[in-house]
Amino acid sequence: MAAQADVEVAVVTGGGAAAWRVLRWLLLLVFGAFFAIPLLALLNFSTKNPATKERTGAAWQALTEDPTMTDAITTSLLLAALTVVGMIVLLVPTMIWVRLRVPGATRLVEFLCLLPLTIPALVIVVGLKNVYAWVNYLVGDSALTLAFVYVVLVLPYAYRAIDSSLSSLDATTLAEAARSLGASWFTVITRVILPNLWSGVLGAAFIAVALVLGEYTISSLTHYNTLPVVIVQIGKVNAPESMAAALASLLFAAILLMALSLLDRRRHLSHGGR
Repeated sequence: MAAQADVEVAVVTGGGAAAWRVLRWLLLLVFGAFFAIPLLALLNFSTKNPATKERTGAAWQALTEDPTMTDAITTSLLLAALTVVGMIVLLVPTMIWVRLRVPGATRLVEFLCLLPLTIPALVIVVGLKNVYAWVNYLVGDSALTLAFVYVVLVLPYAYRAIDSSLSSLDATTLAEAARSLGASWFTVITRVILPNLWSGVLGAAFIAVALVLGEYTISSLTHYNTLPVVIVQIGKVNAPESMAAALASLLFAAILLMALSLLDRRRHLSHGGR
């Protein structure tokens, strides 16, 4: 009787596992279709001539030949790089230092980092108007100065990504061990703590790039031609080229996410093999 009961339990368990696998694949197909159908619609629209309805690659070719679009793409990529560097330089050492030296200020730093979420972009532009008058006077009227604003905008998301990695790490013990061996605080932060935070830092970097490539309100109100602004402008006269640029930016973000994931996975595998 006991053996028969064990067989029945195994059959029920196996049937439940099979049903769960089927449900999992169905959910993956549903979510895949949810994300793929709009992308395929963009691809279809960007490769079709509105007048003749024929397939053409003119819209995609214009991405590299239209000087307005190429300048906007270059500007947005430079802004993304500057924003990532500025975010890492500003946020990572501050969070590590607060966690190690002044843990009582953690709530204050968290509040300051999350504050941009509560302020509308329009209010941020109005508040920064006078500040940017000095910025433009000192460094010139360049769209790259938007990196200062984008660093502020990305702080709430980057803080959460880095804080999750930092919370899973016994940073105090690592710092005390390194300091007992004669390491300086700079060495502790850059060579002891930071290498253990790469997953959070990479996640924050991807969020920063995605924000820069999709931010429209501030760049439009400050009259800078970033990629989202130019996509809207060109969409009024050449919709296929606008859709091609939008799809290209989405694909770039997806490829970047996969590259960061593979980089983080290879890093974990290399450390696991040591």
